[in-house]
Amino acid sequence: MRTLQPADWAKPRGFSHGVAIDAPGRWIVLAGQTGSNEAGEYASDDMAAQVGAALRRIVKLLGEAGAGPEHIVRLTWYLTSRSDYEAAGAGIGAAWKETLGRNFPPSTLLYISGLVDPRAKVEIEVTAFLPAG
Repeated sequence: MRTLQPADWAKPRGFSHGVAIDAPGRWIVLAGQTGSNEAGEYASDDMAAQVGAALRRIVKLLGEAGAGPEHIVRLTWYLTSRSDYEAAGAGIGAAWKETLGRNFPPSTLLYISGLVDPRAKVEIEVTAFLPAG
């Protein structure tokens, strides 16, 4: 996997502009994961706590496919509140570091009016690629 970063572009913080993959392997596509626990309950209505829970769910699902955070090639975030997201920056950064480490795949963040579960403040979709071998 090669990160796409034109030399004359500013390097983004917390994500990459794109990746190129030229290898045999397996694609992994995850449904959007929210900040609930294994039983579907929400321990907190805090944005950072929900992001942390969603990222832990993502890592667990990737593990089921024999993959890890380093195999993520795209994240799409659906957030219900810009102000909650901005206020939770430090907590989200800590959750990211705990779960995804120094991996910064291409990401898109969208602010939306709501999710199917009204308790959810974030839902994150993932596409990953696990090279053969």
